[in-house]
Amino acid sequence: MLLYKIFNKILYLDVATYNVITYICIQINNMYKMKTTFKTLIAVAAISLSAKAQTNWNVDASHSKLGFAVTHMMVSETEGKFKIYEGKVSSPKADADFTDAKIDFSVDAASINTDDEKRDGHLKSPDFFDVAKFPKITFVSKSMKAGKIKNTYILTGELTMHGVTKTVTLNAIGASKIVKDPYGMERYAFKVTGMINRKDFGLAWNAALEAGGVAVSEDVRLDINVEITKAK
Repeated sequence: MLLYKIFNKILYLDVATYNVITYICIQINNMYKMKTTFKTLIAVAAISLSAKAQTNWNVDASHSKLGFAVTHMMVSETEGKFKIYEGKVSSPKADADFTDAKIDFSVDAASINTDDEKRDGHLKSPDFFDVAKFPKITFVSKSMKAGKIKNTYILTGELTMHGVTKTVTLNAIGASKIVKDPYGMERYAFKVTGMINRKDFGLAWNAALEAGGVAVSEDVRLDINVEITKAK
């Protein structure tokens, strides 16, 4: 009622004029309240629509593979995988278009498995992953852009391993469509590939070969299959 107070202080009002000014002030005040309320409703609606637009998915580890391969002795590949991990995907779209999706992944470093107990023990040691000190490997996406071919994506994110965080870019190929399993659960899948240099993350151990070269390549090829289920 600011306008009314100003008028009341600067002039003497008869009853009729007083009533008119009071009515005008009340209407102005009501209009201001309505405008503020309208803005609040718009903001709440926008937040609500944004929340509804997000489709959340969980990684189905029992139908996924987090694999990798390195060159061994300069002549062949040795493959491995991590057996314990979890992940979530949040997509702004409800269909099979995962452009701009957000991905959060966490891996138990001690779950590394190369089908050789002695080698796995070495990989868990301070020479490599040092799992006692760095138990988790994480990936948090920064962007997921559509590729030139349908259902392909360029996935960029922050990979943290051995206490070091680096930005990495991976290639992802999505399934052609979302399917519903016999239990009514909606499923989708990606194949993710890429290359990282283990030395960038402080995994620098190696052994020189007598004939030249090294025992284990610095480049690590990622070979990942991820199946996700829509959260209820």
